[in-house]
Amino acid sequence: MRSAAGHAVEGAAPAQIVQRLLDVLEQAVASLSRMKDGQAVSAPSETAPPRRFDFVHNSELRPVVEQAYADSRRALEQGDYDLALRTSCGILEAIVTDALEHRGLSALAASGAPAGKIADWSFETRLTVAERAGLIRGVCARLPLVARRYRDHGEHAAEVIVSERDARRAGQVLHVVMRDLNPGR
Repeated sequence: MRSAAGHAVEGAAPAQIVQRLLDVLEQAVASLSRMKDGQAVSAPSETAPPRRFDFVHNSELRPVVEQAYADSRRALEQGDYDLALRTSCGILEAIVTDALEHRGLSALAASGAPAGKIADWSFETRLTVAERAGLIRGVCARLPLVARRYRDHGEHAAEVIVSERDARRAGQVLHVVMRDLNPGR
């Protein structure tokens, strides 16, 4: 449950919980009544876009990862597990790279970062350095092998079999990393 200010609260009085539920139900009834009366319902494209990636420092990257996130969710819903996994991993790599670049190479050197540009590091190296630097927790250990090697599929993509479980696990890891990189959320 959230407070009026939007912060999570650990407990709430039963009456307050019931009142919130009733408010939600009233909103649902009003919305359904408008639909029944033929009033226009706003299309999803007309609503404000979600702001899941406000923590990304590179402002040009934000809309790209927002769109990729929507594409990944859609691919998962449509059963295109390969696309869902590759897109989730691409988002994961992009947001971890953004966080590493924001931290800076000199600060990362203390965490055992290799020499050279971050863009030249492997996906695995980026995840390892981000964990050592305390940017993310060790959740990336849950990534299936096919996800860790998502960049290597290339011309052999037809030979790689991505299961629904692999795609879902990559998405779950992405969500945890998003929370790690956005602690004020």
